[in-house]
Amino acid sequence: MIGSPKVIDYLNFLLGGELAARDQYFIHSEMYAEWEFGKLYERIHHEMQDETLHAQQIIRRILMLGGTPNMKVDDIHIGKTVPEMLKFDLDLEYEVQGHLKKGIAICEEERDYVTREMLVLQLEDTEEDHAHWLEQQLRLIDMVGIKNYLQSQIKEVPAEVTQ
Repeated sequence: MIGSPKVIDYLNFLLGGELAARDQYFIHSEMYAEWEFGKLYERIHHEMQDETLHAQQIIRRILMLGGTPNMKVDDIHIGKTVPEMLKFDLDLEYEVQGHLKKGIAICEEERDYVTREMLVLQLEDTEEDHAHWLEQQLRLIDMVGIKNYLQSQIKEVPAEVTQ
């Protein structure tokens, strides 16, 4: 199947963002594991897996449309504190939301409704799950203070993660 070059190019752009998000979440999750914040580790590791699935969907769609995936990854921002890490992750999610919305519009212009639906589902996941959860965590830090928040995130990390 030959797809719109405009859609394929934009999917490659989106792929770079998904891979950057995956890498940023991967590093942050490993930092949380090292610091014994097991609850944060589990959630951010899960988000890394979601971003990997998003990237996989985009790669498969590019291939189906007759394109070649471009693995250029966007810059990532690694925090040094938990609030900074959460803020960097939230900023990234807001950026991805904007890019997905533009991609949805491009798909509509090019009449590629299957790709559009895939991007709509990724946008829902980004807005309703990823970004919302990060907003909640930052709000909790403001409400209860960083010490209380961090105490609530302590959970033993599985041994296979820390070895």
